Amino acid sequence: MSPKKPLVFNIISECKTSMARVGIMELPHRAVDTPVFMPVGTQGTLKGLLPEQLENLGLQIMLANTYHLGTKPGAKILKKAGGLHKFMNWKGALLTDSGGFQMVSLLKLAEITEEGVKFQSLNEQKAEVMLTPEHSIEIQNAIGADIIMQLDDVVATTVPDKDRIEESVHRTSRWLDRCLKAHQRPDDQNIFSIVQGTLFNDLRTQSIHDLIKRNVNGYAIGGLSGGESKDDFWKMVILSTSILPKNKPRYLMGVGFAIDLVVCSALGVDMFDCVFPTRTARFGCALTMTGQLQLKKAKYKFDFNPIDKDCTCVICKTYTRAYLHGIAARTPVACSLLSEHNIAFQLRLMKCIRDSIKENKFPQFVAEFMLGVYPDKDYPTWIRDSLAAVNISLL
Repeated sequence: MSPKKPLVFNIISECKTSMARVGIMELPHRAVDTPVFMPVGTQGTLKGLLPEQLENLGLQIMLANTYHLGTKPGAKILKKAGGLHKFMNWKGALLTDSGGFQMVSLLKLAEITEEGVKFQSLNEQKAEVMLTPEHSIEIQNAIGADIIMQLDDVVATTVPDKDRIEESVHRTSRWLDRCLKAHQRPDDQNIFSIVQGTLFNDLRTQSIHDLIKRNVNGYAIGGLSGGESKDDFWKMVILSTSILPKNKPRYLMGVGFAIDLVVCSALGVDMFDCVFPTRTARFGCALTMTGQLQLKKAKYKFDFNPIDKDCTCVICKTYTRAYLHGIAARTPVACSLLSEHNIAFQLRLMKCIRDSIKENKFPQFVAEFMLGVYPDKDYPTWIRDSLAAVNISLL
């Protein structure tokens, strides 16, 4: 009898018009419905929310950060605790990034060589941390996430140096080989590789062809959402999803705006993550199907409606815009309440996407969603073009 695979991905429905699809991703800790949005709990916690709240919302998978967890509390403590699931009391699935993104976000503190990335520690300014492919995997093995990411050589999309970007493509492939060799838990943890190439069609294509030669259980589309134009962004997404294997999950890293989730689901993406829903909650912003509500604005002072009359989350059932206006961005409880609503919104949006695909109504859902956000039909060109590329017309 063959051992159970740590990831089984089954596509259960496909849009007849676009590239959108619905799948079930069986992972060691639970099954995950795709397309899926994964909120980011950088240090093993979504700020302002308890794991029980996330379970009650029906959250299936969340993301944690290898660089930050590896720095504090550190791999030794996580290993002794029995992994991050037990440490934070989370029963759902977990994905950990590799730490590679910090090459961009902490670039001034980082030195990149073939060996790995040397960081100046965020906790102790004088200390240095060397993150190699092997060390990244060692930390992620200690964390015990269902899906772990290879260490990749990340270059911002705003960097025009093609030679540097080509170097990152080849180095990412070499680092993947080192990650696979160092991986100690292949029976219960899945390594995903990460496509690089920024905005160069030929380099991104080459990266994909290099990576699919390796034995991995899923692929991430990396090196986007870094300040590039939306027109460049969507073209790189569809280029990637058109070449990547159909039978494995496709994960678009760092994407979480509602419009992007709808468009990129149409372009064939299965997984998304972003800090946006919880970060924007801390600034008093609530998410709805027709856009964002800045609850700090004076117009909400006497507004006794819920955030969203169609939302069934406990926040919308219990509190008014007027109440939330009074505490927004000023008290910890406001952060908690709005974070819970915003996560509930993201989960509802993804369920609507999945249901509409299964019901063969996805193009109609997309058109109605975009009309709700742009009632005057002043759709940005990139939205029209990206959807037209997969045969979806707007109203």
